[in-house]
Amino acid sequence: MTDTRIEGAEIVIVGGSSGMGLALARRLLSEGAHVTIASRTAAKLEAAREALDDHPALRTAVLDLTREGEVAAFFADHPRLDHIVSTAADIDGAYQLLPDLQISAAQRVVESKFYGPLLLAKHGAARLPPSGSITYTSGVAAYRPAARGSVVAAVNAALEGLVRALAVELAPLRINAVSPGWVATPIWKFVAGDAAKARLGEMAERLPVGRVGQPEDIADAIRFLIGNGFATGTILHVEGGHRLV
Repeated sequence: MTDTRIEGAEIVIVGGSSGMGLALARRLLSEGAHVTIASRTAAKLEAAREALDDHPALRTAVLDLTREGEVAAFFADHPRLDHIVSTAADIDGAYQLLPDLQISAAQRVVESKFYGPLLLAKHGAARLPPSGSITYTSGVAAYRPAARGSVVAAVNAALEGLVRALAVELAPLRINAVSPGWVATPIWKFVAGDAAKARLGEMAERLPVGRVGQPEDIADAIRFLIGNGFATGTILHVEGGHRLV
């Protein structure tokens, strides 16, 4: 097996200021990587820096991945990278039944989970060595859609199609995605509001593993895809058996 070196690697995590991205940053820093967390909000970046104990190998950058000019400028300032990861998602207002769905909310999902990843590849691929990788996050909604989640389900499925196409076009760069199930992260306030804890508890009882995911579960999966030199065009499902029930 070819294992890609992590110690000393330059890795960008877009959306790494909380949840799965923050857990991944902690994991990679512990292995000796140099990590840049990018987020739209300076306050979230500062909170992430504090959560990571102001690690000396950590850098932060304000970036809106849906704005092509900002993405191009970001990569112009980062001429040497080894891996790019995106865990970013803007789903505020997207979990609605169709009569109540605002197209502006749907557009934000598309921009953050499809156009944004496309822009990261367009402007970031040239900064990566042949052994480099880009890893995205899709989601189990593409396989187990539910009422109120039509937009998120569709965009996750579209992102997975993009992964397969980019794996061919950008070879030998490796392009992959992790598809998480239900994971206890702050994003659940946009999905279920005050009922989030109860909804997660109900799902834990349904899943074969007997619990919902934690950010560290997804961080482990992304770390695998970054490090395994024989994985490309892959959708790695880490969902506790959700597709089975």
